[in-house]
Amino acid sequence: MLTTLVRDVHHGIASRVFDSIGPASKPVQVIHDTTAALTYRLVDGAVRGSLHGVGALAAETLSNEDDDTVQARPRIAGAIAAVNGIYGDELTNRNNGFALTMQIRRKGKPVDLTADAIAAAFPRATGRIVVFVHGWCMTERSWWRPPRTGETLRPYGKRLRKDLGFTPVYLRYNTGWHISENGQALADLLHQLQELWPTPVEDTVLVGHSMGGLVSRSACHYGMEHKHDWTKAVRHVVCLGSPHLGADLEKGVNAASWALAKLPETRGLAAFLNARSAGVKDLRYGSLLHEDWRDCDPDEFLRDRCHEVPFLPDAVYHFVATSAAPRALGLLFGDSLVRPNSASGRGRSRRIPFEAAHGLTLTGLNHFDLLNHQAIYEKLLEWLGQPALTANTESAG
Repeated sequence: MLTTLVRDVHHGIASRVFDSIGPASKPVQVIHDTTAALTYRLVDGAVRGSLHGVGALAAETLSNEDDDTVQARPRIAGAIAAVNGIYGDELTNRNNGFALTMQIRRKGKPVDLTADAIAAAFPRATGRIVVFVHGWCMTERSWWRPPRTGETLRPYGKRLRKDLGFTPVYLRYNTGWHISENGQALADLLHQLQELWPTPVEDTVLVGHSMGGLVSRSACHYGMEHKHDWTKAVRHVVCLGSPHLGADLEKGVNAASWALAKLPETRGLAAFLNARSAGVKDLRYGSLLHEDWRDCDPDEFLRDRCHEVPFLPDAVYHFVATSAAPRALGLLFGDSLVRPNSASGRGRSRRIPFEAAHGLTLTGLNHFDLLNHQAIYEKLLEWLGQPALTANTESAG
């Protein structure tokens, strides 16, 4: 990819120079182009060969079932998750050993979707499940993030188990896939999980951070579409800093790559930027459905093709929005990644049907503070502690 970028920028600049000289430069241009093409081809082949060897060895090491510690190491897992977030769809298409799939994780290790494996991983399973869905380029370990304040706070999942009797279930997934593909995968996983759970499931809660909130909403849609029983047990869906109306950073990259593609000198850089994953492109406007991206140019200039996705009829949906700055500036700039209006679903042309009473807006926090914060946990405790009948009645009202 880097070789291609350098080659294309080189070619763009050289073309401008030769075009400015005119026909007299043609003999020199032919020699230049032939030599340059051969050079880049040789360099690209050497780089690809060396990377293939290293990648194959690393993938084999990481997938070695005899080593039960490698995949559980947070730093290694985090690096792989970041690569998947940026190029995960391409890794999957190439059957690369680093490509992640959606899995339940317990103490860093995958949990097979069998009755015995589920029972072994959750020996104290209750009828109340809270599923945590991480954000882009992250893993389930993000929920253990220590607060910047220096406070010693246990993760939301452990505290909800102690205070409300919920069994926490953590996911790891490939954030480079389309959000709708992960939504479909999550719907199927929850369908199997409910059937295999050691005790009847009475109450299910989905808590998603950033992209995870969008994946959760998408999963609810596909679960309803396929008439999955697990959707009937969902009482709350909580979205922490999720870009329901899109993320400005992705919009900016889209606009920049579109402009760079207009000039031959920068066309290679545009191609480099456009190679980012389908998952991050879906964050441009918060795409939740297959129809939002099928048969479309993923790099078209700032066009919102999102279809509206209704909420589950028997669940209460919550949002948490935050800003890194004091209120006046914070409402404008958000938490550096997601603006409050996007996190709360309040746009000029689109509006996600959150009720203000079911939301929380904080100031002075960044995007990642949402993963472990006392004020947010207190709100979770309030929301999730409501009796199911009360929650359903409020949702209907």
